[in-house]
Amino acid sequence: MKLNERSVAHYATCDSPTDHAGFLRKRVERHHHHAHHHHATSYQRRWFVLKGNLLFYFEERESREPMGLVVLEGCTVELCEAAEEFAFAIRFDDAGARAYVLVADGQAAMEAWVKAISRASFDYMRLVVRELEKQLEEACKSLAACRNSPRRSSSSGRKRHLSNPALQPLQEKPTVLENGYSTWGSGGGVSGGATCPDRDGGHAKPPPLPPRRRSAAGSAAMSPAMPESPVSPDTACFSKLHSWYGQEIVVLRREWQERQKRGHP
Repeated sequence: MKLNERSVAHYATCDSPTDHAGFLRKRVERHHHHAHHHHATSYQRRWFVLKGNLLFYFEERESREPMGLVVLEGCTVELCEAAEEFAFAIRFDDAGARAYVLVADGQAAMEAWVKAISRASFDYMRLVVRELEKQLEEACKSLAACRNSPRRSSSSGRKRHLSNPALQPLQEKPTVLENGYSTWGSGGGVSGGATCPDRDGGHAKPPPLPPRRRSAAGSAAMSPAMPESPVSPDTACFSKLHSWYGQEIVVLRREWQERQKRGHP
């Protein structure tokens, strides 16, 4: 893989988001060419920065250029047995590829690094994207079903509402009751379900008056002026019927004023 050194160095130190960062000790092996081919092992403390699938390491945290780069493609991360505690290794499938043995400062730091590096490869991100696309598709289907469901339920709710007699809208001209009797129906005539009990020459008599009205109903001053029935053609509307009953009040008020003038309370 060919990398532009200047571009990679800029990406390592620019303000782009960092997936993980921290100090790790990197194992370094030196070969001594003498009769016994002795291998000397040491650990160098380095500042590691993970961005995407690129793992950079610096000599110090404030360093402006990385010392090295590990491209995390086709690798596996595993715990390893080493003289140092909290050690893990980054290994590659290629036979001649180099393995990186790193040591964290503690158990929590080691687990965090192993998790971050194992999720950093492009293959892993591709699997995550596929899974997210699948979840998004299922969520869209569920949302579409939820949007359609309220319409069906509200429609059926309206049907149930209209089919329930107790919830039917009121009639435009309800039956009007006066003194417990039906005076006239929606068509202007007497309701068939509450017919006045008395008839006089085919005309319905007015409903019974309260005691006070009944006592004054027989007065000579009021009787001649009153029509035969409150539901006669002359009193078919409410205003005329109201005037018909108001005649009694007018007569009583006139009598009371005359008594006041005569000085009789």
